[in-house]
Amino acid sequence: MTTALPRSPELASRSDSRVLVIDVQERLVPHIHGHEALVENCRKLIRGAQLLDVPVDATEQYPKGLGPTVERLRPLLVAVREKLRFSGVECLQWGPSQSDDPRHRIIVCGVEAHVCVQQTVFDLLAGGYRVYVMTDAVGSRYDGDKTAALERMSAGGAILTTVESMLFEWCETAGTPEFKALSRLVTGRE
Repeated sequence: MTTALPRSPELASRSDSRVLVIDVQERLVPHIHGHEALVENCRKLIRGAQLLDVPVDATEQYPKGLGPTVERLRPLLVAVREKLRFSGVECLQWGPSQSDDPRHRIIVCGVEAHVCVQQTVFDLLAGGYRVYVMTDAVGSRYDGDKTAALERMSAGGAILTTVESMLFEWCETAGTPEFKALSRLVTGRE
């Protein structure tokens, strides 16, 4: 009789994750390099999280000046917190991650990668969270700023991956209704 190997602790699950959408706002997004794909990938991440019961939180940086979250995402979000600090950690009020914290993995998407995303990621890491940055769902006005931010976040301990990779990591297996729904979502048939 063979014993199955345990699931790797590097893999996120739907029961230990939460999504954080950072500042995907009306007046900022049109200036972001590759913004249409970024918004669509954020939408897929949010919808996939909803299908798998993964909580989603969101922030808005100074909405009086930068406007609300883009219309494509706004109806999908329940809790959106306003902030003035570039890091969103303070307004989230999560506190440090504890060893028994059931939602210790934070899945991050949003803008700008080199400002609000990066500062939030570093503060979450300092708070003991495992942070996963969705490389295809973060952006900056200039691609070079995004590239530098991804390199710095990775060097600082964040895990870089993609939206589709995370969705199927949460799903874990094919042949289920959830897998079929995620497949429709990632192929654009939802």
